[in-house]
Amino acid sequence: MTSKPSSVAASSIVLSTTVPARVLRHDPQYGMSTLFFADGELRVPMVDAAVDAGVSVTIEARDVSIALSRPMDVSITNRLPGRIEEILPLDPPYVRVTFDLGSTKLHALVTLESVERLALEPDLSAWAMIKSVAIGPGAVRPSELPRPRRWPASDSGDR
Repeated sequence: MTSKPSSVAASSIVLSTTVPARVLRHDPQYGMSTLFFADGELRVPMVDAAVDAGVSVTIEARDVSIALSRPMDVSITNRLPGRIEEILPLDPPYVRVTFDLGSTKLHALVTLESVERLALEPDLSAWAMIKSVAIGPGAVRPSELPRPRRWPASDSGDR
């Protein structure tokens, strides 16, 4: 008889990811904006921010799907390659899967059935997929992003 790992109450853990980003461009024809962040780009409904403005994007774990191979011929626009870092069983049937995208940790909320069907495990390469429409107006907020530090002027005496 094998025992399942003990579960954690979903209410006690983080089920979203906040990503600092910049507005890369707007596409009025489709009512979409492209945001650039450390590990890629996100297409979202048009944001009320100027190109190059800093924004903060909140991605709910329930809006993140997982694919084991590069997703093709799907309507989900945001597809990010990464590595599964952690699989945390929650109250059944839920499991939080944490992706390492490079410098970003992205959470996905899936079912235990999906984890077992896909044979998900830490260090497995996979794709995180996020529907553009899931990143609604309240999920993108203005944010001040750090700017590169200015070097002292050569005539300032700082050496």
